[in-house]
Amino acid sequence: MTSTAGTSCTLVPTQKCRRSNRHSRERCSSSDRASQALSALGYFQTLPLEIFQMVLNYLSVRDISTLSMVSKTMSRRLTNYISTPSGNRRLLPRDFHNLELPAKREGSDILEHYKSLGLLLKRCTLLLPTRDRLKYTHQVLAEVSCFKLYGCPRPLQCLGFQCYGVFLQVLTAGWDDLECHRVFNFLCELSNLPRKVETVVSSKPGSARKLELRIRLFCRSVLLNHWIHQSNSAFWLTRILKPWPIVSQARLLYIIFGPVSSLDGHVVWQKMIEGPTDETSLKGLADAIKLLYDTEAREWTADDVISLVDELSVVPRAWLMENNVRLLILSGNSICFTFMASKAVNGRAVELARLVVFLALVCEKDLYCMDWAVKMMQKVCEVFATPGERNNFLQCVENTFARMIMDMLQAVLSGDRDEDDSSFLNLFHLVNAQANFHKEILYLAMRSSSNT
Repeated sequence: MTSTAGTSCTLVPTQKCRRSNRHSRERCSSSDRASQALSALGYFQTLPLEIFQMVLNYLSVRDISTLSMVSKTMSRRLTNYISTPSGNRRLLPRDFHNLELPAKREGSDILEHYKSLGLLLKRCTLLLPTRDRLKYTHQVLAEVSCFKLYGCPRPLQCLGFQCYGVFLQVLTAGWDDLECHRVFNFLCELSNLPRKVETVVSSKPGSARKLELRIRLFCRSVLLNHWIHQSNSAFWLTRILKPWPIVSQARLLYIIFGPVSSLDGHVVWQKMIEGPTDETSLKGLADAIKLLYDTEAREWTADDVISLVDELSVVPRAWLMENNVRLLILSGNSICFTFMASKAVNGRAVELARLVVFLALVCEKDLYCMDWAVKMMQKVCEVFATPGERNNFLQCVENTFARMIMDMLQAVLSGDRDEDDSSFLNLFHLVNAQANFHKEILYLAMRSSSNT
């Protein structure tokens, strides 16, 4: 009995002990979950949601983006905050036109804000697929009218496109080409950009001036201007141009980078046709051509770029040769030589001779070194297959100089001078160009003879 009693005594506590262990494990599991949640949100776990959002109002956008990296739980809570009316008001300032305020004169404050916002959304959506990241971003930005192609009534006085551009640049920095393709397609779908581009490239130049202006501003400020590395700029410019045939590419390139009126910002289509222009009007086009010719632009061959330059020189009609040559000079040695060499290879000696003469004329007018023009001609001469072809080309150069001087002299002698007496001035520049051009050839010949 003692033994029985002892046995019963040992059984009951053992059973109680098992029940106690089970409850202890449940309490322990519950405690673990609570501590995990606490570790995910830290001390913010103890705050009501309204107080948490009030605390966020005291943090900068960049600090909030850092906070979003703490945990998935924190990131989710911040994502919800961004979508609330108070978060939307705080994070999406829309004073894109208050440029008269001293702090906003250059727009630096609001641009920096949208850079930080891009970093915040980049971090908050880090674990989502690209499609979902873009959908969420669109949800956040959908109500900002100045981010839309036709959303702002005063696009020239608005920083909306620039803010959108720096936001996208930070958001997509480091994304691979496939993801960036999706971004471009998503933007095209939202803005209906392809349909609008089709309208301007198929219409008479200048007939859709307002649309041309908006496409120019959108492409430059949103897609092109904010990249540090040329490879990124080349990628986005390629996305804009490549869907179109080369004639449309040239027209679109002129819309985006061509000269504009200082009065209303609209594209000036007659600038290259009516008279000689300055470097400022051509710099944007030259920089774009160099960008496409660069090795970073993998989707463009040298022939593609030269064909584009050739097509550009007749937009909307044939340019003055002086403007065409000035563009080649600004585009750099490689493009200039490749363009001229293509003429030599195709047996177009007369056209090439005119290019050389205007090369000398532009060097004289714009104070470039004349020996550069001579060396360029010397390099092109090496492209000709036979001495006969080369000699024929050199004869064409001299004939072109003589014919142009006689034509200009006839214009001066006829007395039909305009107000600024440009015909006499052109003759003066051309005669000096010929003299300096031949002087450099003589120097080159004398150096060669003394070396031998």
